[in-house]
Amino acid sequence: MAAVKLLFCSFCVVIGAYYFCCQETLTPELVKGKRALVTGSSTGIGEQIAYQLARLGAHVLLTSRREKQLKKVATKCLKLGASSAHYVVSDMSNLTSVQNVITATNKYLGGLDYLILNHVGGTGLFGPFQGDTTAMTSSLTVNFLSYVQLTSMALSLLQESQGSITVMSSLGGRIGTPFSTSYCAAKFALEGFYSSLRSELSLQKKNISITVAVLGYINTDNAVQKMNDKVMMTAASKEECAQVVVQAGALRYPEVFYPYWSMKLLVLVRDWKPDLLAKLLNRFYILDNIL
Repeated sequence: MAAVKLLFCSFCVVIGAYYFCCQETLTPELVKGKRALVTGSSTGIGEQIAYQLARLGAHVLLTSRREKQLKKVATKCLKLGASSAHYVVSDMSNLTSVQNVITATNKYLGGLDYLILNHVGGTGLFGPFQGDTTAMTSSLTVNFLSYVQLTSMALSLLQESQGSITVMSSLGGRIGTPFSTSYCAAKFALEGFYSSLRSELSLQKKNISITVAVLGYINTDNAVQKMNDKVMMTAASKEECAQVVVQAGALRYPEVFYPYWSMKLLVLVRDWKPDLLAKLLNRFYILDNIL
C-alpha cells in the first residue's frame, strides 16, 4: 500500500511539472484572421469563448437559439477586436437547422479554421432516471447527433484549411455520474466518436486536429441554476475556462481538463481505485434536494 501511495504521489508530481512547465503560449498572431464557428455562444462558456477569440482578432460566427443575446455578443466581439462578427439563429434539436449553420459559415466566413462545438440542451439532464426514453432521445439529438452532423458537414472546409475541432465534453463523458444518465450517455458517445475520428484522420494523413475539453462544474447561469442547491461543489470560472479551451484548440492539444487537478485526479482514481471514486462522488450530492 505504501508503495502504491508513493507511486501515485510521484506520478502526480510528474504530471504537475509537465502541466506547469511544458505548456505552450498562445500568441495573438496564431489566431488573428482565423475563421471560427462557435455554437451555443449566446451565453455561458460559448459566449466567453467568442470574446476570447475576438480579443485575439479572429473572425467569429456565433450561433444559438437566442437572437437577441447573439446580437449583443456579436456587437461586443467587434468592440473587443474581432476581425468580423456575425451570427445565425439555430436550434440544435432540429437537424435541418444544423445544415443552415454550415450554409451561413460559407456565406459569412468563406471557409473555416476552428469548429468549436459547445452547445448543450435537451430534456431531463439532471435528476433521477425515470425510464423516460424521450428525454434520452432529446439529449442524444442535441448533445451528440447535432455535433456529429456539424462535424461531417464542416470536414471539407476544415480539410482545406487544415483546421481544428474543439468539442466540449465533461467529467460526465469519462465517469458515469449519478442523476445525469441522458447527459452522460451523450457525452460518452461524443468521447467515443471523436477519439475514433481523430485516429481515423491521422491514419488518412488528414491534418485536422480534434481537442476534447473535459470540463467540471462551471459557473454558467444555466449550470448554477440547475445544480447550486443539489451539489456541494464550487463552480469554476467560465472566463478562465474559455481561455483554457481556446488555447488548447488553437495549439491543437488532443484533450484539456478544466479545472485541471480536480478533473484529472478523478479520472486517475477511476482507473486505479473505482470503489474509492464512487465514495468520493457520493459525497458531492445533496440527496434531500434531488430525490
